[in-house]
Amino acid sequence: MLSILSTFLCELSPDGMMCIALHATFMGIEMRLHLVDGEGLHQILEMDWNQFISQMESSALRSLRPTPDSRLGRDFDIDCEAEFLDLADEISGEGTVRNVLSQNDAHDALLKIVEWVSVGHWEAWEGRCFLYLENAIGRELEHVDDMYSYEVWNEVRESLSQMGESEYSEKVCADWMQRRKDMGETLDESKDPRIIPTFEAHDRNSRTLHHAVNQKMHVQILGREHLDAKLWGHGDWNLGNLLDS
Repeated sequence: MLSILSTFLCELSPDGMMCIALHATFMGIEMRLHLVDGEGLHQILEMDWNQFISQMESSALRSLRPTPDSRLGRDFDIDCEAEFLDLADEISGEGTVRNVLSQNDAHDALLKIVEWVSVGHWEAWEGRCFLYLENAIGRELEHVDDMYSYEVWNEVRESLSQMGESEYSEKVCADWMQRRKDMGETLDESKDPRIIPTFEAHDRNSRTLHHAVNQKMHVQILGREHLDAKLWGHGDWNLGNLLDS
């Protein structure tokens, strides 16, 4: 991949983070895509609430957590359990997990369960995601909200299923460098030490996104930092719909 960068070093002459200039407002927020064991999630939602809490407190449910995907990020068992139980302290009721969460409008707790039954997640700074998604679907996105739409993610999945991982990564990195060129920015690492780390980040993020969206055996639940938990996911796998069903 660094050979692509070398091609441009001789003709481009600052900052490695192209998206800061283009989408500075959104740079610090992260987009996250969870790859979820849908059957495991439904199994938990139909468990008795008090039994579920008791087993979560005793770590007895760890055997139900799916094997992590080594290419994706995932919270440690103990951290995920602790964060869920902190939220559960404010929840009361009787019945299934689904019913109790619904009665308490506890979508934040449901999102923690989603994390629990995921094999991992892909995440990237929201400002950079314009680069990744636009190169996946072959067209520009007009607004940050477009990046979270059901239609766009269907396009992303369809397109990346027909494109190789290396081909996609090279396309993303080449576009990043061209955008820098158009803005008069440098790709000379002696002038900006962030060039190589940023290039490597784009290469890594694009490759792991390609990997994630092609894991079709898992439910893909998308959201972003600070987004109301009930807005995460699409269709039947939207968290609001999961508690209303």
